[in-house]
Amino acid sequence: MKKLGQELFALDRLLEDFEKCLGQHKEQLKHLKELEELFRKDLEDVQHIKDNVPAHMPRKKGPSHGNEPVIKQNEETEIKPTQPENVKKTIKRYIREMEVIIMPEFESIPPYMKGRVSYDQLNAALHSINTAVTAKYKILQQSVKTLNNHSRKLHQRFKDQETKDTKGQFFVVEDDIREFTQMKVDKRFQGILNMLRHCQRLREVRGGGITRYMLL
Repeated sequence: MKKLGQELFALDRLLEDFEKCLGQHKEQLKHLKELEELFRKDLEDVQHIKDNVPAHMPRKKGPSHGNEPVIKQNEETEIKPTQPENVKKTIKRYIREMEVIIMPEFESIPPYMKGRVSYDQLNAALHSINTAVTAKYKILQQSVKTLNNHSRKLHQRFKDQETKDTKGQFFVVEDDIREFTQMKVDKRFQGILNMLRHCQRLREVRGGGITRYMLL
């Protein structure tokens, strides 16, 4: 009976591990479906642009007859199609975002660093930071002439905060989090940033009395 009890206990532990592993796979499948939806939307945007680009290169004609002008091959190569204005407007400029934290990454975070922050809360904070990044760089990508007074001030502030270390990179500061999200920039927020750094989603760039959270 004692041996049977030990075997039952071992089976219970295996069943718990299996259920835990199954839960992790379900979470990963959920996030993969979200990524699939994002890729699908991007593919639709690309297809839309492709469908709206007209054919500019002239079709090849047969041999010339009589006094018809003949275009030499080297002259044909010099003809370059011009992109229509409406197509230029449909092309979206790329804005980087952090990828969601998957369960194995979350479990790799030391308990002292996680505190009471759950898996869902961490990813919710990650999405909020992505929202701030997107809002900031949409303003930066617009012409200053098209912006209202408040957005012009933000545009200038964004430019002033850039350094040689952030050139070509995407970053936000605490004021951007306050401006574009409902997140509280408090001690809990700093703990979340530590977890995101641990998962290699961002890093800090300091200078001029400002901490910049640059996406990796």
